[in-house]
Amino acid sequence: MPFYHKLGNIPPKRHTQFRKPDGSLYYEQLFGTIGFDGMSTNSYHEQRPTQVKEIKRQYSVAPKIAKSNHIQSYRFVGFQVKPENDYLESRKAVLVNSDCAIILAAPKHSTRDYFYKNTDADELIFIHKGTGKLRTMLGNLDFKYGDYLLIPRGIIYKIDFDTEDNRLFIVESRRPIYTPKRYRNWFGQLLEHAPFCERDIRQPYELETYNESGDFLIKVKKQNDIFDMVYASHPFDVVGYDGFNYPYAFSIHDFEPITGRIHQPPPVHQTFETDAFVVCSFVPRLYDYHPQAIPAPYNHSNIDSDEVLYYVDGDFMSRNDIAAGHISLHPAGIPHGPHPGATERSIGQTKTEELAVMVDTFKPLQVTEEAMKIADEKYHKSWLE
Repeated sequence: MPFYHKLGNIPPKRHTQFRKPDGSLYYEQLFGTIGFDGMSTNSYHEQRPTQVKEIKRQYSVAPKIAKSNHIQSYRFVGFQVKPENDYLESRKAVLVNSDCAIILAAPKHSTRDYFYKNTDADELIFIHKGTGKLRTMLGNLDFKYGDYLLIPRGIIYKIDFDTEDNRLFIVESRRPIYTPKRYRNWFGQLLEHAPFCERDIRQPYELETYNESGDFLIKVKKQNDIFDMVYASHPFDVVGYDGFNYPYAFSIHDFEPITGRIHQPPPVHQTFETDAFVVCSFVPRLYDYHPQAIPAPYNHSNIDSDEVLYYVDGDFMSRNDIAAGHISLHPAGIPHGPHPGATERSIGQTKTEELAVMVDTFKPLQVTEEAMKIADEKYHKSWLE
């Protein structure tokens, strides 16, 4: 995160004595990134955050690859992923490479008897259906339809849902996820031309602090394995923290679209970036206003990246037979564009109500067995007249 946040009680200086009312010390933890050179947070705990009582089972959650090398375009029907009771078991990786995993999930219940930590990847969770609360060691965030939840790697969290009807689109990133650098000045402040600003970013507002001893199960993900680790103290025992590295929320509905006289390229929709992929938000907006404008996108080849588009809501002008929850995959180097008739239909239109999330990866994506269960394998022929 490019700006500072503080929650709870902290001492005046880092790495100095911070004592409890009974005179004993709180335990400081530096939660840092990129070898002490990246964003960090200093948190203060009731008990030592290092007390591991037992490491129980270890099991693999590595995705099974169906197609590791392909040039075929696909459509996946995301809402065909069946709801499951457990949050982690509901997460189905559909497209993966060495930098990221694109996951669909339909969890019915909140995380109840365990906490979760992903040690290898930042998690970007898009809320397609559902409301609730993200509860973390660094504070809580309410969420609803259209929210992105960005959870930095190493954050211990639970997720509480209000109902059983939940749909999530998740990107796990082995590279840190940032706001695009071209939106920020040299101080880190979001610039005037950026499609969102700091006011739109929701920081943790509520700190749960428990000073409890016992057996607390944390499911830790590391290198595609889950480790069941039992800690001796409650993971949510932070009395205060400050810094730049914490979870936050941003609503796709707060993304202000950039438009022009002629069709604008996909980078104007960019919302997040890493050095391995970008995430874009397509939101309701006015169409191009040149008198001869063609609002539909032009045919193009992504020579350097695979393009994934997750359709959220509204009318998807450039596609035929696309519905909410569908995912399209267009591999690098293969031209794609509007479906037959879409260009002609777009002429004269003044606005679109589409809502979608796009992920462009700079390495090819592999298609998993879970993806093939919901795949339309004839999609690549849908441009034939």
